Amino acid sequence: MDQEEKKIINEADLANGLQIGEGLKSAETPKEEMKPFSGFGRERAKNARKTGGRVQRVKPEFDNKLINIRRVARVVSGGRRFSFSVAIIVGNRKGSVGVGIGKAGDTALAIEKATRNAKKNMITVNLTKSMSIRHEVDAKYSSARIIIRPAPGRGVIAGSAARNVLDLAGIKDVSAKILSVSKNSLNIARAAVAALRKVSGNKGDKDMNKTPLSNEGAKDGKEESAAKKSE
Repeated sequence: MDQEEKKIINEADLANGLQIGEGLKSAETPKEEMKPFSGFGRERAKNARKTGGRVQRVKPEFDNKLINIRRVARVVSGGRRFSFSVAIIVGNRKGSVGVGIGKAGDTALAIEKATRNAKKNMITVNLTKSMSIRHEVDAKYSSARIIIRPAPGRGVIAGSAARNVLDLAGIKDVSAKILSVSKNSLNIARAAVAALRKVSGNKGDKDMNKTPLSNEGAKDGKEESAAKKSE
């Protein structure tokens, strides 16, 4: 073979090899590009916020505080049936507050009943510009007795369930003193609400806040009624 023929054969082989190599490259699947590490949950949360994935929670109108939860039993012919009793304080921190109780076989249902009961028995307190009360008030409920006084510039000075009632009512700069030995949270909370009812603006509470007649006035009334009967 001549040198020219060898050159022609070599050029043909090279051309065929290039074509085969290009075919193999086109048949190969493209590799994915390596992405830099972008973190775990925190980055995902940020992206979800940007795209609007997380829905913002609507703030409830009333705040609540659970003061007592206990399991109670009712004796029936087949044995004992257990249920849960819940006492709760509800308020909007703008002068409205109420105490309620609820009983059910499930704690969630009992809390829901107690919340409805507290809203039903809610009062609205007439507050000053500094979110305090105008004058000293006191009340007694069952074995609990409490007195609440204005305390300008001193914040809320109270303990037990009375503090929860004042906080949820939004009252500031007051001093509350529990005068009884009772440790019952429900009675103390109801006594605090009864005291605040004396400075509330509810129409139904005006008759409850009236002071009773003095002994002299009562005697005069009895004498008048006896004179009318004799006539």
